[in-house]
Amino acid sequence: MAKYLISFDRGAMDHIPAEDFPQVGEDAHAVCREAKEAGVLIFTGGIHYSTEDELLAANPAVVDTDGLITDGPYPESKELIGGVFVVDVPTRDEALQWAAKVAKACRCAQDVRMFMHDPEL
Repeated sequence: MAKYLISFDRGAMDHIPAEDFPQVGEDAHAVCREAKEAGVLIFTGGIHYSTEDELLAANPAVVDTDGLITDGPYPESKELIGGVFVVDVPTRDEALQWAAKVAKACRCAQDVRMFMHDPEL
């Protein structure tokens, strides 16, 4: 079995009208339940990006090799991840099939990447 990261960029769902979001949420939760029942779901969730009104704990941060902590990456960046779905499946094709289900539910394209295997874990 291999673990795959299925993700989409922040802003990928911006084209969805506000009134459609409840259905998108229901559809996404249905795919999550299906993956959980199939025994392949490792983790899923949307990335939280804070606003000025929210707690500092939610703000993104970068920790350098010397321990220096700086703010960022910044929410204005187009390269930020908006949501993740991690599955443990036997083949890339099966990961792509799950990505297709997520894409349909979330109404946006998905990026699929395989995690490197670490024999010590």
